[in-house]
Formats: sequence, structure tokens, C-alpha cells
Amino acid sequence: MPMLEFLTFRRLLLVLTVQLTTLLQGMSITVISVVLPQMKGTLSATQDQIAWTVTFNLVATAIATPMTGWLAARLGWRNLLVGTVVGFTIATVLCGTADSLEALVFYRILQGVFGAPLQPLGQGMLLASFPKHLHAMVLMMWGIGGVFGPVLGPVFGGVMAEAINWRWAFFAMVPFGIIAAITSWVSLTEEERGTHRKLDVFGIAMLSIAIGAATLMFNRGQRLDWFASPEIIIETTVACVAFYLYLVHTFTAERPFFDRALFVDRNFVMGLVLSLLMGMLSYTPMVMFPPMMKELAGYPESIIGYLLTARGIGNWLSFLIVVPLTRRWPRATLALGLTFQAISGFWMAQLDVTINATDVFWMNVLQGFGFGLGYTPMATLAFSTLQDRFMVEGSALFNVLRHFGSVVFVSLSILVLVYGTQYSYTDLRDWVSPFNELFGLSTVAGGWSVATKEGIAVLNDEVLRQATMIGYINSFYLFGLTAALSMPLVLLFSRPQAAQN
Repeated sequence: MPMLEFLTFRRLLLVLTVQLTTLLQGMSITVISVVLPQMKGTLSATQDQIAWTVTFNLVATAIATPMTGWLAARLGWRNLLVGTVVGFTIATVLCGTADSLEALVFYRILQGVFGAPLQPLGQGMLLASFPKHLHAMVLMMWGIGGVFGPVLGPVFGGVMAEAINWRWAFFAMVPFGIIAAITSWVSLTEEERGTHRKLDVFGIAMLSIAIGAATLMFNRGQRLDWFASPEIIIETTVACVAFYLYLVHTFTAERPFFDRALFVDRNFVMGLVLSLLMGMLSYTPMVMFPPMMKELAGYPESIIGYLLTARGIGNWLSFLIVVPLTRRWPRATLALGLTFQAISGFWMAQLDVTINATDVFWMNVLQGFGFGLGYTPMATLAFSTLQDRFMVEGSALFNVLRHFGSVVFVSLSILVLVYGTQYSYTDLRDWVSPFNELFGLSTVAGGWSVATKEGIAVLNDEVLRQATMIGYINSFYLFGLTAALSMPLVLLFSRPQAAQN
């Protein structure tokens, strides 16, 4: 009986531990988003300066994640998990005590470094600890923490900041970190220690430089006007050269950092591609909705946070059915999840400046449902043919691409938003003319007028508002199109029967 096999005390405790650590790591990435204004005021920082607390955390996470497999083999699962949870918890405390921008950025880097192994290590441990016919179940359980963490982060941070101050957005996570450290020690033994393997210094150095430079380039590109900036040109060049050297090294070195066996497994390679694409679809609505609703419709932060939790509701609903569907029709279930995400993207593209809260709620439910329905079968297919000894290493690479996909797509979405707004503003402005009969009406909404300075100012604000909405609509079309174009890739996975052998 699969359920009886699943429900052993040690396995259940391991699942709960992994859920908690994954939840904490996901929250740490997004919790800061709603407290940035308070932090900026407290630390006397500019908008660009305070953004470094987000940027360097992402860069540190991206660089440290590939090390997970080697560290797990070197230190053992328990030592690595306990060590990273303790380090993450201490870094979280330090973030809450920071009295300068420089200190906060440094502590956020530490938080990213220690938090980086939590998701891939947890996923890899579960996959290696359970037989393949239970993988769909354990991936769904792992996904509860992985999905809900980023969703709860903004809500959690907003409540703490509003009730006390921004520091408690960090302090309030500490008790959960202590609990996770204790359960990590209890649920794991030393038997999971892998074989000691010499570190491929050149390989990890090139990969880390490539990931770090690319993450910086995509994260700062919009603020620096992309390739008009020498910094972006340098970061792009460094990323391309380092990645080229890494690829050459991987396929020529005797013992590369990531075992070449990973890249000859058809299902795993396709899983990497879909992981990148699913990463692209994971955070974009959470990033785009808050400024859109705040700036264009005047929604308060608390309402926005609660509306975004609807994504978590959609995830939870998908978890009720995803396991049995994945066991029987993994490819079809993955395609269905991508379909729901495509529908949600095109639905979001139908919004206008009124931005109805009910519509936003159900859009997020659908997007969350689609993501939850797609991720479990995608990961199940990706790891179905991979040897157990590669599970943690493969999970590290899997999660690197997922996080990198998020960074890339958020940047692309903002790029589409900015340029779409600029183009639409120019186009709409051409309609503003004294000869337009609409401006002669006494009942024109909003007090638009071309006869007075005040009326022109009001009109200009409205034109900009409408143009910005068009920019957001273009970004949502990009989201829907990306999900739709990802669907044919599902056919490239091995048939389920072959994957289960």
C-alpha cells in the first residue's frame, strides 16, 4: 500500500522538515518586497540603493545553489541541512538588527548563501529517500513549501511591518528556523553521506561567475537602460565568456562539476528546459500585480497582499488532484497545467485601468492552479529515469534554472512594460487635440481639458495611466504566449511507461 509505505515516522518527519525549510527559503526571497519603503526610510537609502538588498540576495542564491550536490556528498545530508538552516537563521536575525545599508546587504548575501541549498537539497533528499512510484506524492508535498513560501512572504512581511516594523518581518521567521534545525537533526542520520569527490574548482568558478554576472545583468538592466550602460555590457560579456568556458570544460574535463551523465538523460534534459520555462511563469504575476494595482487603481498594500494569496489557494486546489493524475497521465497533466497558465495570462491581458479586485483574485487562483498542476508531473518526468545517486546534484541544477528563469522573465516583462508604455503614450498623445470633439463636452470625465493648464495636466496623467495599462497588458500577453509555446515540449519527454522502468 503506497500510503502505508509513505507514512513512517522518519519519512513523515523528513517531509515536514523539508516543507518547513523550503517555505522559509521562499519567504526570505519575497518577504522583503513589501517592506522596502520602510527600510529605505530607516536606513536613509535611495530607491536604487535599497534595491541591492534584493539583487545581491538573488545573486548569492544563484551562485551558491550549484554547490548543493558537492556539499551534500562531502558533508552528508544531515550536516549540510542542519548547518545551512542554522546559518540561514543567524543571517535572518542579523538582517533584522542591521543599522546600515551596507550591513543589511551583507547579511542578505549571507541569507542567500545559506538558504540556497535548502530547496534543491530538500527535493533531492525526498526523491532519493522514496521509491519512484511515490515521487509524484513527495514532489507534491515538497511543492507545498516551495509554492507557498514566495506567496506568503509579501503577506507575512506586510503584516509584521504594519503591526510593528520591518525588522520583525525577519525576526518572526527565527522560531521556525530553530524548529527546522531540530527536526533536521532528528529526521536524518549520517548514513546519507555520499562519496567524497574532489571539487572541480575551475568548473564551479566559471559557472558561478556566469550565473552571477547574468543575474546582475537581468536584474539591473532596466534601471541602467540595458546596453547603453557600460556595466551591463561588461556583465553580459563576462557571463557569455564564463559560460562558454564552463561548457568546454564540462565536456572535456575528466571529472566536471556536474556529471556528464546528467546531460545524456533525455527526460532530465527536457526537465531542465521546462524548469527554466516554469521558473519564468512562477513569479511574474506576483511582481507585476502590486505596482499595477497600487499606481493605476490605488489599492492599499494590505488588499494587494491578500489578493495575491489567491495564487496559494489555486496551488492548494491543484494538490488535491495532481498526484493521481500524474501517476496515470503525467504528460497530459503537465500540458493541462501549462494550458491553465496560458489561459490565465491571456485573461490577465483583458484587464483595464479599473482593475476589478474579483477578477484579480480569480486570475491568481487560475495561475496558481495551473502552476501546481504542471510542476509535479514536470519534476516527476524529469527525475523518473535519473539514478538515485544523482538526485541531489540534479535537483541543484534543476533549481538553478528555475530561479534563473524567474529572474530573466521578470526582467523581460518589465522591459515589455516600459517600452510598451512609452510607445502607447506617444500614440495616445496624438489624439490629444483642440479639434477632438470629445474635449468640447462639458461632461468630460476627470476634468480633461485642453483649454487650461490644470486640464492639460489631468489629461496627461490619464494618458500616461492608460499607456501604462497597455504596457502591463503586453507583459501579460507575453506570459500567456510563453506558457502556450511551452506545451509542445511536453511531447519530447519519454513515454510514461519508459520513464517508470
